[in-house]
Amino acid sequence: MELLAPAGSPESLTAAVQAGADAVYLGYGPLNARRNAKNFTRDELAQAVDYCHLRGTKVYLTLNTLLSDRELPLAAETAAYASEIGVDAILVQDLGVAKLLRDTIPDVDLHASTQMTVHNLDGIKACADLGMTRVVLSRELPRSAIEYLCARSPVELETFVHGALCMCYSGQCFLSAVLGGRSGNRGLCAQPCRLAFRWPGDKQNSHPLSLKDMSLAGVLRDLRDMGVACLKIEGRMKRAEYVSVVTGIYAAALREDREPTGEELRRLEAAFSRQGFTQGYYQDQKGPAMFGTRPEGAKEPTDLFEEARRQYSRGEHKLTSVWLSARMKENKPLTVTAWDADGHTAAARGEVPEVAQSRAVTAEQIEKQLAKTGGTVYESKGVEVEADDGLSVPMAALNGLRREVLAELDAARVARPVRRTLPFIPPKKEKGPISVPAWSLSFRRWEQLTRASLDQDPALVYLPSGEIPSHGAELAEYVREYPQVSFGVILPRVQWDREEKTLRQELEAARAAGVTEALLSHIGQTALAKEYGFNLRGDFGLGLVNSLTAGELARLGFRSATVSFESKLAQIRDLRKPLDTELMVYGRLPLMLTENCILQNRGKGCHCGKEEQSIRDRKGEDFPVEPAWGCRSEIFNAKVLWLADKGADWQSAGAAYARLAFLRESAAACARVFRAYRTGEGEAPTGFTRGLYYRGVE
Repeated sequence: MELLAPAGSPESLTAAVQAGADAVYLGYGPLNARRNAKNFTRDELAQAVDYCHLRGTKVYLTLNTLLSDRELPLAAETAAYASEIGVDAILVQDLGVAKLLRDTIPDVDLHASTQMTVHNLDGIKACADLGMTRVVLSRELPRSAIEYLCARSPVELETFVHGALCMCYSGQCFLSAVLGGRSGNRGLCAQPCRLAFRWPGDKQNSHPLSLKDMSLAGVLRDLRDMGVACLKIEGRMKRAEYVSVVTGIYAAALREDREPTGEELRRLEAAFSRQGFTQGYYQDQKGPAMFGTRPEGAKEPTDLFEEARRQYSRGEHKLTSVWLSARMKENKPLTVTAWDADGHTAAARGEVPEVAQSRAVTAEQIEKQLAKTGGTVYESKGVEVEADDGLSVPMAALNGLRREVLAELDAARVARPVRRTLPFIPPKKEKGPISVPAWSLSFRRWEQLTRASLDQDPALVYLPSGEIPSHGAELAEYVREYPQVSFGVILPRVQWDREEKTLRQELEAARAAGVTEALLSHIGQTALAKEYGFNLRGDFGLGLVNSLTAGELARLGFRSATVSFESKLAQIRDLRKPLDTELMVYGRLPLMLTENCILQNRGKGCHCGKEEQSIRDRKGEDFPVEPAWGCRSEIFNAKVLWLADKGADWQSAGAAYARLAFLRESAAACARVFRAYRTGEGEAPTGFTRGLYYRGVE
């Protein structure tokens, strides 16, 4: 398996390589998911690629954030430079960026970042269809799911093996963006989930959103046997000494085909941990035991880090195997050849050897001299010598040829690849029509949907898939009674392969009731929705923030797509719209989707649906916590998005649909809010928010 280490700075890159990483991932410029890391300048990136390639280490560039139209030219420029200097692959989240890269640098491998929330086989296949050669799986998947996917995946799979766990599925978190304007989908997550929260009624604060770090030390051979292609260490925000310690331990274990020792496990914990490590997700054993915080006043392991610093700052430890040969023939120049395991070859030619006057040079002497590769990045694995008897050559000449041929081999190993770079034409601004959009309504529970809302002529009505089977007959009656309304089923944002049977039953019930639309949050759901004959509608989880993504969704068959609520209205207005767009204008914005159900973690048994729950932050704000499909949890904003009095603003964005998203409102409240938006009148709720449509995100 490949061991992939983080490189948040040039020093960390050196530490990772010298500790034995097979590959590193790093950021260049502002377009990556760790913008607060030191990252690399233009010159540093080129130097990093040469440094790594010389030592047999691959370099993966992170372009794994959602980008606006105005940022696409910079992405194209960044990608072209990365391709030119030999970056081995680029990680992406944004569907539009993936298209940009396919069109402009078609010879560079693309990896689907964990930010794409890929968690099932259909998602992997969809990424493969988009040209991805590797998929980084969601960290929440258990062993059984990883094994299932490895056996069926058409591309390489990468899993995280060590480091921090986010409480929310990567790519689906909006907590930092909504609370502070710093978006995790833009590389600036402020990690508010690590702060203290309190359940109403509790006297003490707790940390219900702060997971321990993961460590899969102990199951490395298991991962190898399943067919995982790459193990990833998290930590681009960590210091170089941490990278050195963690990478070195995993590299040694993989190299020696063993699991880390007890002492190595203690070193991992000393380097950084939040009250120990967890394998809860991998073992499919979720619950309170997975949670932990960094103890206040925790000190860095000075001695351990000093040892690590000495290791990566002195000498060469990442050695490349090299083989050499020498040919010493009478009346012919002495030649030395070197080659590596990757197929690179170099040769050097010296003077014609003289006839020995006293003592001839033996083949053994030549072999010994050429094997002296100390001070280089090479480790001699063998020297072949073909030499005539009775000839003499100075040892200095042999040393010179060895240095020359290894320098030539250096050049071959860092040579820039020949790749195509095609021009990028930025999408033009395209303002949509300034008109009143049609209305779409999404309900959390069946009881919220009544004739009081349907009589107000919505164009689209969405219901969660789990709400339909037990209300199929009633829904079918609504479908017949309101033929002008298109009814849609909301597919869960996360659905593992083992849960597909349940989802299929729900979709069958939806079709039987006359539902024609499907609201999707992942491109991996398109095949399933098409199989049942639904019209495809995109939800906010698809990350629509630029015109290229809109074009990709249209190409994939979507009739409409919801624009990310992290975009400003001005950005939405200027999007090219090859398909209808939908804009969320009311509701509590979803902040986190968690695999570890925090409702269930409150006590024994599952609390899902038994009572309304909220968590309170240090400012006294209450954030609703709702059960999500598959015994997951979803956390919503404390304040309601209210734009009923701002119709002129959001109508100018050119969206085809304006969505009212209801969470805990009564049926009467849903109808009342709908009426307020239709008429532009109505009292705003206490403590409402305008969302991010005016202030945007960093």
